[in-house]
Amino acid sequence: MTFELLFGIGLIAMGAFSSGSFSIPFGRTRNWAWENYWLIYSLFAYVIVPVVACYVFCPGFMNVLSGIPAQTLGWIFILGFIYGVCNLTFGLSLRYLGLSLGFSLSLGLMMILGTIIPPAIDGRLSVLLQQSGGTMLIAGLLIAAVGIALSGYAGYRKDKGAGPEANPELDFKKGLLLVLFVGITGASQALGIEQGTEISSAIIASGVNPLFQTLPVFPILFGGSFLATALWCLFLSKRNNNLKAFMKTKEVGVLSNYLYCALAGFLWFINFIFFGMGKSRMGEFSFTAWGIMMSLTIVFATLWGLYRGEWKATDTKTKAWMYAGLVVLVIASFVIGMSGGE
Repeated sequence: MTFELLFGIGLIAMGAFSSGSFSIPFGRTRNWAWENYWLIYSLFAYVIVPVVACYVFCPGFMNVLSGIPAQTLGWIFILGFIYGVCNLTFGLSLRYLGLSLGFSLSLGLMMILGTIIPPAIDGRLSVLLQQSGGTMLIAGLLIAAVGIALSGYAGYRKDKGAGPEANPELDFKKGLLLVLFVGITGASQALGIEQGTEISSAIIASGVNPLFQTLPVFPILFGGSFLATALWCLFLSKRNNNLKAFMKTKEVGVLSNYLYCALAGFLWFINFIFFGMGKSRMGEFSFTAWGIMMSLTIVFATLWGLYRGEWKATDTKTKAWMYAGLVVLVIASFVIGMSGGE
C-alpha cells in the first residue's frame, strides 16, 4: 500500500468520524419537533456550509460552474433530490428497525451499491476487475458485508434485549423494505459525485488545489437534497402546527436550537471535504473511497453509541458481536482502499 493511499484513507477516516458524530448536537435542542431541527440542520448541511466551503477553497467555482453543460448540472441536481428522499426515508428505517440495526443495514447497502454502480456505468469497474485489484475490491466488499451483518446482528440483539416497551414501533418487515429503498436510492449520492468529474477537471484547470476538486459538485448535488427535505419538513410543520416554533419555543429561546443545528450541519458536511481530499489521493479507481467512507462511518457511529451509553445495558455476548463487526469493518476499509492501488 502506497503512502498516497494511506494518506487518502486517513483523510476519509477523519471525515467518517465527523459524519458519525453529526447527530449528537440534536440531543441538545429543546422544544422542537423533528421537522423543525431537521430542516434547519439541512439548510446548513446542504446549502450554507457547502457554499461557504467553496468560496473559501475554490474562490472561482461559480465561473467554473457557469461553463458546465446544463444537462450535467441537471442530472447531478436530480440525483441529489433522490438522495434527499432517501435521507428522509432513512429516518423511518431507524424508527422501525431501531437505531443500531437500521443504521448498519441502511448504510451497509448504500456502501455496496454506491461503490459498484457508478464505476459499472462509466466502465472503470470492468477495467479494475481485469486486474488483481478487482479481486481485492470484491473481497473487501464481501468482508464489509460480513462486518455489516455482525453489526446488524449485535444491534438486533441489543434492541430485542431492551424489550418492546423501549421501542413499541419496531416492525422488522416494514423496516427491511425501507432499508432496501434507502440502499438503492442512497447510491444516488455516490453516482452524483462521480457525475461531477467534469466539474472537478474544470476546477483543477482553473488552478484550484486538486485536494478540493470535488467541493464544487456538492452545492449542486445537495441543492437537490435540500429541495426534497424542505418540501417535506415544511409540509410536516404546517400539518403539525409547528411553523411558529422556528421563531419561538416554550421556556427557552430558539437561538441555541439554531446553533446546535448549525453545528450538526457543519459536522455532517466537513465529512465531504475530507472525503473529497481523500478521494483525490485514490488514483484512477477513486470510486473505492465511497466504500471506505461508509464502512468507517458505521464504525464511528457505533463507537459514539458506546460512549453515550447506548450499549450499557447489553450483555457481554452482544457486545462481543458488536466489537467483532467493528474490527471486520475496519479491515474491509483497508482492503477496499488497497484494491484501487493494485
